[in-house]
Amino acid sequence: MMQPASLDDLKVLDLSQGIAGPLCAKILGDFGADVTKVEPLEGDKARRMAPFFGEEPHPEKSLVYLLVNLNKRGVKLNFEDKAGQDLLRQLARTSDIIVESFKPGYLASLGLDYESLARENPGLIMVSITPFGQTGPYSQYESEEIVTYALSGIMSISGVAAREPLKHGGFQSQYEGGYSGVVGTLAALHARDFSGEGQQVDISLQDVVASTLIIHQPFYSWAGAVQGRAKTSGRGSGQVIRCKDGYFVWQTGGGAEWHDIAEFFGREELKQERFSTLNGRTIHADDLDHIVVEATKDRTMHELFRTASEKYHMLFGIVQEPKDLAECQHLAAREFFQEVDHPVIGRIQVPFRLWSMSESSAQYRCPAPLLGQHNEEVYRERLGLDASAVAALAARGVI
Repeated sequence: MMQPASLDDLKVLDLSQGIAGPLCAKILGDFGADVTKVEPLEGDKARRMAPFFGEEPHPEKSLVYLLVNLNKRGVKLNFEDKAGQDLLRQLARTSDIIVESFKPGYLASLGLDYESLARENPGLIMVSITPFGQTGPYSQYESEEIVTYALSGIMSISGVAAREPLKHGGFQSQYEGGYSGVVGTLAALHARDFSGEGQQVDISLQDVVASTLIIHQPFYSWAGAVQGRAKTSGRGSGQVIRCKDGYFVWQTGGGAEWHDIAEFFGREELKQERFSTLNGRTIHADDLDHIVVEATKDRTMHELFRTASEKYHMLFGIVQEPKDLAECQHLAAREFFQEVDHPVIGRIQVPFRLWSMSESSAQYRCPAPLLGQHNEEVYRERLGLDASAVAALAARGVI
């Protein structure tokens, strides 16, 4: 018998925009929290982020917005209006968690910062996810994904040695920031269980990405060494190699001895003494690269992957593209994807389940809200406003 959702006793206000904050709040919602997304009248900026369903720019067709705002109700609210600020204070009084991503100092200028709201709700937890955190000399600087990546240090080891540093694809700092926001929230909730007091959780995207340099940065701190970017050839293993229909990576280790690896690639010259040791393979890495490329150029990546993994127990991976992921039998078995039925977009499959739990796993309950979709529900049921008051606030441009 399934247990109740892990976080179904929590109320969350999601004031954040973009990806990191909304993703944090979405994951809390996946585990049962009652999440209300509070958007400005023009909507979250993510509504204007490509890609759009059907390649049609539309505030209800951004796939980014759809993905990071599942399992939420949605309302509109004008923070710049005094009446809007009062409504937010009322919502905050009965909330457990607020997730926000404004530039440090903005909420304080409106009297809506953590200290102000916590005076009326001492158990409140505010999770602030920003490019550089609430403190420090960069805290007021503007940033975007590529800026965060550059300043975190991870670009310095991304790419190849003979070329300029590169950024990983996608919005990795945003995703990592969202996940860190969830961890920080859960830690603050645990502390509240003992003290009864809430606190502000300060997430810096630069900190988050820099913290992933688990080996790279200590190299410099401890020994003054710099890892640098990879060479394009002469590495012997661990680099991307072209095969008949795609790319793969391999390296020694796992459950395979060198004679197993030589047999897998099917080239007698790999059984030569010069390749039998790590030192020998390093010295003769260019020759090893050439032999492996020739041995695999007419083999498909899925055949290589299955044979290497199942028969030889090698450390072997293939470079999967979106089509491969959508058809991946392993992800399907893990129930990684979720079909969402959106009132504008229709049915679409999205990544959903980040981890599984035997008794209270993540559950999909509703698609991302339309802009202002739950104004009536939230302002009337949660705050007790009547229909005329809600209509008047809408007419004044407050909600």
